[in-house]
Amino acid sequence: MDIDHIADALWAAMQEGRHMPSEWAGKFTLQEGYAIQLALLRRHVAAGQRQSGWKVGLTAAAMRQQQQVYEPCFGFLLRSGEHASGQAYRFDELISPGFENELCLTMGKTLRGPGITFEQAVAAVSHAAPALEIVEVRGPFAGNLPLAMADNAQQHAYVTGEAVRLTPANAGLGGATVEVFLDGEAVERASGSAVMDVGGIAAVAWLANKLSEFGLALEAGMHVMSGSFTRQYPAAPGLRVRSVFNPFGPVEAHFSAMPPSMTPGKTQ
Repeated sequence: MDIDHIADALWAAMQEGRHMPSEWAGKFTLQEGYAIQLALLRRHVAAGQRQSGWKVGLTAAAMRQQQQVYEPCFGFLLRSGEHASGQAYRFDELISPGFENELCLTMGKTLRGPGITFEQAVAAVSHAAPALEIVEVRGPFAGNLPLAMADNAQQHAYVTGEAVRLTPANAGLGGATVEVFLDGEAVERASGSAVMDVGGIAAVAWLANKLSEFGLALEAGMHVMSGSFTRQYPAAPGLRVRSVFNPFGPVEAHFSAMPPSMTPGKTQ
C-alpha cells in the first residue's frame, strides 16, 4: 500500500472541497487509514499549519452506539482550529456540523508508549479545560471507518474555556459532570465516567499507546480532546450552545446564520 500516493490523492480532493471520496472507500485498512491521516498532517504542516495536539473519539458508549463503532479512535488538532469560549461559526461554511462535550487536557509531560498506564497518564496531565469539539460529518463514519480516520475523524475545530490546574482534589476526571444547554434550555446531564468508563485520563493512556504504533509520542504541551461525555449533537443555524462542566466551568459556542459583518464577536 502506497500511503503517500493515497495521501496525495486525498489532499488534492480536499483542495477541491471533496472529502472521503467514494473511489477510495474500502481500499485500505483501519491501520493504513491512520497512517494516511498522519501523512495528511505532514502536508498541513508543510503548508504552514501548526499541530496543537490530538483528539480521542468514540470513548463513550453513547458515541459508539450512535456511530455503530466499538473502539476508540484518534485524529489531530491544528492551531488554526483552536478557539476561545464564545466563538461563533458560520453554519453555512461547515459540512453537516455538530458538537461534542469534552474536556481539553494539557500535557505537562511527554508520554511515550507502549505500556503507558493510567497512573502514568494522571502524572503527565497538568490542566483540564471545559471544551466543545466542533465536528463535520463529511461522509459515512461507521460505513467506512478507515476512510473516516484518513479524513481526520470528523475533526474541524475546538472551543475551550479557562484551563484549570489538576490537583489530587480534581484529577479524578470520572467524577466530573457536564450539563448541556441549547438556546438556554437544559437538555442533558452526563458524567465524565462515560469516557472510557473511568474518565478522560484513560483516553490519554490509550492515545499514548496507540501513537507508539506509528513511532510517535504524546508530547508535553500538546492538547488532548479526551472524548465526549455525551452523544454527538447536530448543529443548526442560530444555535447557541453552553456546556457547564463541574468542577471545571463553562464553555460556549454559536452557530451563526448571519453574514460575518453582522455577527457579534468572532466568526470562523
